[in-house]
Amino acid sequence: MTEKPSIAVVGAGLIGRRHIEHVKTCARLCAIVDPSDAAKELAASEGVPWFSEVEECLASARPDGAVIATPNQLHVAHGLACINAGVPALIEKPIADSVIGAMTLNKASIKSGVPILVGHHRRHNPLIRAAKAAIDDGQLGKIVAVNAQFWLYKPDDYFEQDWRRKAGAGPVFINLIHDVDLIRHLCGEIIAVQATESSIVRGFEVEDTAGVLLTFQKGAIGTISITDSAPSPWSWELTSGENAAYPKTEAHAYSIAGTRGSLSVPDLKLWSQPEKRSWWEPIAAQTLEFGAADPLICQMEHFCDVIAGRATPLVSAEEGLRTLRVIEAIKEAAGSGQKLRL
Repeated sequence: MTEKPSIAVVGAGLIGRRHIEHVKTCARLCAIVDPSDAAKELAASEGVPWFSEVEECLASARPDGAVIATPNQLHVAHGLACINAGVPALIEKPIADSVIGAMTLNKASIKSGVPILVGHHRRHNPLIRAAKAAIDDGQLGKIVAVNAQFWLYKPDDYFEQDWRRKAGAGPVFINLIHDVDLIRHLCGEIIAVQATESSIVRGFEVEDTAGVLLTFQKGAIGTISITDSAPSPWSWELTSGENAAYPKTEAHAYSIAGTRGSLSVPDLKLWSQPEKRSWWEPIAAQTLEFGAADPLICQMEHFCDVIAGRATPLVSAEEGLRTLRVIEAIKEAAGSGQKLRL
């Protein structure tokens, strides 16, 4: 493929509109799919066809690829429609609203050979590439412990939409899925979880605070602390500078400990004792270098490469399924109070 691929965007909400802008960096926007009048007006302003249903778009516009940014419960149906039409799709996270749905999509993608990408865009951030390279190169030695924090305060008006006060809309499903995906990407597969959660601040059906204990396949132990009810600098949103909507802090969100050194992310400080490893010896930090870039644009460029056959998905349907399986396990473990093996 020498020409820019044609891409349809399905879902013209907040994230869908961001994708529409990012498509233009490496591809040609060929259609917008969304039943709303606002989406119809947006399509007219972009000079592209508007469709209310994805099947009609796939049959008429015949895109080379599709971005699916619809509500979670529609991901499976829309993903299967793309697979059946032979159209590669980039599906916003989570890949589905259930593990069963994610398995259905993954099996269909494998059987058909039509690639499905999942929008865990943080993996495309150059700073994550630098962290991954340092870990894979053995600069930390054997990973033994991981800690992640998601601490921030969601304002009262965030919860004016009723669904955000209901089960399934709390920080575990909405926010933690990104952090779990990065932790898996950097440190390996998670084989067991324990968890507890609370709603003591707001008293909604949904949790506002949770704690998680993770066991990794290679023996490392991980902890995650989550709350959306405390002003704090310790979250990916506020530390990474990835989204200008959040004020950037100079803190970090993750700590990864290894037998030869420890790494904080996203500030990428690698701590080690070059002469002798001992708590009596001096410890120093170096900052890993990386070239900054918008991960959403990097993700779209990667999608274009996948469409053209130049790359395989960095975050495949299988990867999206594995991350979602951990999130479902965390919720189940919090409800049962038991250690849950994946």
